[in-house]
Amino acid sequence: MSRDSNYDHHISIFSPQGRLYQMEYAFKAASSSSGLTGVAIRGSDSCVVVTQKKVPDRLMDPTSVTHVHSITSKIGVLVTGLSADCRAQVQRARYEANDFRFKYGYDIPVHVLAKRIADIAQVYTQSASMRPLATVCLLIGVDDERGPQVFKVDCAGHYLPFYAAASGAKEQEAVNFLEKKVDDM
Repeated sequence: MSRDSNYDHHISIFSPQGRLYQMEYAFKAASSSSGLTGVAIRGSDSCVVVTQKKVPDRLMDPTSVTHVHSITSKIGVLVTGLSADCRAQVQRARYEANDFRFKYGYDIPVHVLAKRIADIAQVYTQSASMRPLATVCLLIGVDDERGPQVFKVDCAGHYLPFYAAASGAKEQEAVNFLEKKVDDM
């Protein structure tokens, strides 16, 4: 048994090497559990997400399986990771978007929603009573002021805007391909 095995029981305990094993487990589950790879690309006047559609069981209705969700009329999200965590993340994003609309009277901008989702995900890394959601969100949307936007939000609460981003099982291969094509975007 590893001498570091005592440090993976709680989310907020660092190992002597400065690692949070629960976060590493969440990142691994988010990237490999669903077996999907998702790509989001931003153009000059639009943005798009692309993913595979894998039905885990032959007895399931294929129309009920999706990882692409609509948050508002102008914001969509592609979520990879554990299915239950993905649904919880989408439900919370919809709640935050509707709450913003109720409070301020206009639709939430994409960058504000990405920051809010990242802040909530980061709070999950602080408390021993909660576990981080094993999801990676690729938020896309067209903002009235900033135009099309793509944001990637991970389970640690890290978020950044991208011209193109990938998530999932073959993330590195997709990123390598996108880096070669970045001049065409």
